[in-house]
Order: sequence, then C-alpha cells, then structure tokens
Amino acid sequence: MNKKTRILVIHGPNLNMLGRREPTWYGSATLEEIDAEIRETAEEVGMIAETFQSNHEGAIIEKIHQAIETCDAVIINPAAYTHTSVAIRDALLMLDIPIVEVHLSNIYQRETFRHRSFVSDVATARVAGFGKDGYLMAVRALSQMVARRTNVDG
Repeated sequence: MNKKTRILVIHGPNLNMLGRREPTWYGSATLEEIDAEIRETAEEVGMIAETFQSNHEGAIIEKIHQAIETCDAVIINPAAYTHTSVAIRDALLMLDIPIVEVHLSNIYQRETFRHRSFVSDVATARVAGFGKDGYLMAVRALSQMVARRTNVDG
C-alpha cells in the first residue's frame, strides 16, 4: 500500500462511560484506553485509525457520511442504536468499503431485544463477546480485507 489505509472507528451511545458502566458486561477499560489500543494496533498493521464517539444518532450519521470520501474501512459499535436505528443502517449502506460491527458483550447472551441488529446485514463482518479485544481483532481483519481489495482492484 502506497498511502496509509484510513480506518474510522465509531462508538455509539454510553460507550463514553466505559470503565464505570456495567463492568461485568463491558470490562473495566475506559474508552480512552480502548482508543489508544486501537490506534496502536492500527499503526502496527500499517493503518491510521480515527476514533469517534457520540451519544447522538445524527452525529454518528454525519461521521459516516464523512467516511464516504475519507476512509478505507469502518468499525462501528452502534451500542443501543444497533437495535433501533434504521438511519444509521441507511448511512452505512452508502459506504463502498469494508464495515465491521463490533460489540463488547455477546449480545446473544443478553436480553432478547438485543439479539436483533439493524446493522448486521450491512456489515461485512461482526465481532461480539470478546470485550475490548474485539476492536483489535476487527482492526487486524480489516487490514487484510483492505489489502485483498487493493490487490483485486489495483
């Protein structure tokens, strides 16, 4: 790859409270710690990671719109919007790049309403239940996906 691959990581509502919020489900790491590990892992595989968190659906949608022109891949943890947001799903449909849906907890071990994702059929892949390591797994997998796409397209 001549230019560094740009990856956008989007964290949905309440993830800014990681470290304080239900540590049995979400772990004890703060979002800042997770973001630092994401950026470090991205650098290790030759990528640049930008991280973004919002509790507001519209801000997440606008960030996805920006990714259309600026990013090579997206990781998204829509959090509670996973189960409710057609608008985020529709924004993701505009992307022609790999998308990985990440969840810290195994959503299938939780309440029934959490089992349905509006994003899963739009995402290229999904990682759930590995805690913060799920983000790092997604970064590594995306580096390979983008490399394969580049080899096919380029």
